[in-house]
Amino acid sequence: MSQRFWFRLHGWFSLPIWLIFCFVCITGTIAVFSHELTWLTNPNARASNPDNLPAKPVAELVERVEQAYPGADVSTVMTFEPYLVNAVVFTDADKPYAIAYVNQYSGEIQQINQDITFINFMRSLHGWLLFPWQSSYSLGYYLVSAMSIVMLGALVTGLVIYKNFWRAFTRPKIRVTQGRKTLLTDLHRLAGVWSIWFLMLMSLTGLWYLTQQIFWHADIDIEPHAPLVEARQLPVTGQQAPAMISFSEAMDVARQHYPDFKGAYLMMPEHNRDMYKLMGGGDHIFYDQYSYRLSINPWTGELAEAIEPANMTALQTLSHIADPLHYGTIGGIWTKIIWFIFGLILSGMSITGFMIWGSRTVRASRQRRAKVQGQTLAEGMN
Repeated sequence: MSQRFWFRLHGWFSLPIWLIFCFVCITGTIAVFSHELTWLTNPNARASNPDNLPAKPVAELVERVEQAYPGADVSTVMTFEPYLVNAVVFTDADKPYAIAYVNQYSGEIQQINQDITFINFMRSLHGWLLFPWQSSYSLGYYLVSAMSIVMLGALVTGLVIYKNFWRAFTRPKIRVTQGRKTLLTDLHRLAGVWSIWFLMLMSLTGLWYLTQQIFWHADIDIEPHAPLVEARQLPVTGQQAPAMISFSEAMDVARQHYPDFKGAYLMMPEHNRDMYKLMGGGDHIFYDQYSYRLSINPWTGELAEAIEPANMTALQTLSHIADPLHYGTIGGIWTKIIWFIFGLILSGMSITGFMIWGSRTVRASRQRRAKVQGQTLAEGMN
């Protein structure tokens, strides 16, 4: 296979869907800093703590919302970085869906949001292009995750085309005086070589997202469903019903089992047989903030199920390490900065690659047109 073949293959791996690929790269780069951009643009989302107060228990924040809205039915509590407020999701008579932004240090309700948040918008835009979900799948999710094949193919063919690419690490070359085409080519190659690790990481995590979507679509469960309360444990009709344990007591059970448990997504029982479903993080930096999952019986206070990194299956492990690697949250703000920079580089590579291909295509078209015109002129003279 000739160099010309590999070059064409490199172009065709990305050019037919260049616009989508570039859009996915740009939105993913912005999504890395979606939490920080929320803090920057919305003062009500900031968890200000001028008096250095300790964070209040999450159960107390739920009580604050219930006191402010007596008819509120709280379903979920979400926690984020220490500089962002806690989000208490609830419904009320005039609020079919609302999120209370509660400062975890002062206990103040700073905003009631009934729209999609910027964080959810950017993750949805990047993850499935806001395509609707049909039960367990989204065409947008398939489309975005399939970009991993494009990226991996472009990486492999690019390395085949760029002979001795490793020299770009020790002797980078950018020729600024030899024309626009040469400059774009040098920038494209140099960015590609220095981004090999990032391209590989995005490709592999993207392939996992594609595999995960196929499992969802085929109704193959990666995570087990939370258990239900057994019928015999429910209160008997006509007798004095025992009281359900409070959310605060459920959190105490979680901390007894996992002393370092950091709740991230905490769900209340939705019906009599449902359980408290508590998801949070621990001391594993490569696992996401939902890697510890507990189901607590609201009638007995017993821990019905506990999933942690130590007892996960291989597929569950992949599902919980993919996001930190894909979004760069493994090391906090510093790794986010690195991921953001290389996300910009990757977005720039898609643009310069298209410009290089465009200049070659225009030149080839002009040459063909000139050749046809020359042949026509020669035939006319004969």
